[in-house]
Amino acid sequence: MRYKLIALDVDGTLLNDDHQLSTENKEAIAEVTRQGGQIVLCTGRSPQNSIPFMEELGLSGYVLSHNGAATVAVEDRKVLHQYGMDARGLDPYIAYCRKHNIHFDVNTAFDMYADNVENLTKEATFMYEHFRIMPASLPAWEDFREPIVKFTVFTQSDILDEAQREWAAWGGQYNILRSGEFFVDFMHPEASKGNALKKLAEDLGIAQEQVLSIGNYYNDISMLTYAGMGIAVDNSPVEVKAAANAITGSNNEHGVRDALVKYCLS
Repeated sequence: MRYKLIALDVDGTLLNDDHQLSTENKEAIAEVTRQGGQIVLCTGRSPQNSIPFMEELGLSGYVLSHNGAATVAVEDRKVLHQYGMDARGLDPYIAYCRKHNIHFDVNTAFDMYADNVENLTKEATFMYEHFRIMPASLPAWEDFREPIVKFTVFTQSDILDEAQREWAAWGGQYNILRSGEFFVDFMHPEASKGNALKKLAEDLGIAQEQVLSIGNYYNDISMLTYAGMGIAVDNSPVEVKAAANAITGSNNEHGVRDALVKYCLS
């Protein structure tokens, strides 16, 4: 098989709009694995709510979680690599969010924390239930025992647009990514899906030209451009398609299956 390492984004790529994993995608992934390809999930999700998809697919290996900020082994949940952030630098962003009633959460590799968890808005509660994870109460910075790898902001898209415009003038301490219509993620400046995929490929002794990646959103661009073959699903924004080597069907049309059949199984 030409491509030995295949990195798949989850939401908007592997999953359809009902957040389901189709039989067609499952069968193609199983066949790629049987023929020697290694599948990894490269996602903005945490290990807790991405590893279950690996298990559903019958896969071991790795998840590149939190947009590449933490690489975790599926079998033993060991953190192989992570990019810890300067947490205290988040204070002005947290103050901004509190002033403008914008929801946020703070993530270590495996744990999530938020303000006022006893009084979450209906929108935040629905979002956490949907992603099958609930935050604990945010402690003081000095009480954290694990590195903070991601700070996520969640609100209406127009409010996020305005916030991003303002934050752009604050300097470049973090990698700030739009990871969905309603989400902005802050990470260590070197943390990205592309860098995590590059490090994993090097650790596994797999050449860049033997890496294939499939994604759909702005946080996927770094892994699409790193991979020897970067493929955007058809529901991607135009900028993401422009960064890819090829386009496949949408996430609702089993685009992952089509790409795997064409580039890995033909």
